[in-house]
Amino acid sequence: MEIRSKTNSLRMIKLVHTLVWVFFAGSIFAIPVFAALGQYKAALVFIGTVFVEVLVLVVNGMRCPLTGIAARYTDDRRDNFDIYLPEWLARHNKTVFGLLYVLGIVFTIARWARA
Repeated sequence: MEIRSKTNSLRMIKLVHTLVWVFFAGSIFAIPVFAALGQYKAALVFIGTVFVEVLVLVVNGMRCPLTGIAARYTDDRRDNFDIYLPEWLARHNKTVFGLLYVLGIVFTIARWARA
């Protein structure tokens, strides 16, 4: 495969990966917002949606499947080689958003229990 084609393929994968990340990051932020508004069914939909992504990560050895696809097009293995995120965020992504996800779930349960 020629270099230009590999570069274009990698850019497309990075774009798709970033859009998927934005969706799931937004879903994680939506959980406590809906819980605070008393919309617990909506919060549960987002909890379940993110849980499906967690299952995908677990099945794939805690890596996004798009990472393996992106690896075919570059030898770069920096933490953000496969996504348009700052390297520090890509490196700590699972820790930061995993904690926010768990806190969102705890907040939802606490609010729902008081409702």
